[in-house]
Amino acid sequence: MPGRSTSSSGSTGFISFSGVESALSSLKNFQSCISSGMDTAYSVALGLVETQTEVSSEYSMDKAMVEFAMMDRELNHYLKAVQSTINHVKEERPEEIPDLKLLVEEKFSALQNKNSDADFQNNEKFTQFKQQLKELKKQ
Repeated sequence: MPGRSTSSSGSTGFISFSGVESALSSLKNFQSCISSGMDTAYSVALGLVETQTEVSSEYSMDKAMVEFAMMDRELNHYLKAVQSTINHVKEERPEEIPDLKLLVEEKFSALQNKNSDADFQNNEKFTQFKQQLKELKKQ
């Protein structure tokens, strides 16, 4: 059951997370948009290399892939922060409603502070992109 809360009248109620969970579902759907964007940038970049288009265009596609990978990482961190906060509140069932926004922001900041360029090595589409570009350039 969700955590308890104290309303302004002093009675104890329950925190409903249905709105938050619905918003999380929408954000998870947005991940497919990021994935589609990466697929498009990937295809364009490979097309540029295959047609031997100037290097600056390829560099732009590389930057686009980095931006998509960063958005993907940031969205994943946010989803983890929100889900972790919800789970914590559901388990703890505090008498008073904690500042959920602050808790999420703290967890999100902690995840973001651990970011490094090495994170991109864990992004499957980004690593595929870099590998494919290397292979095409060799040809």
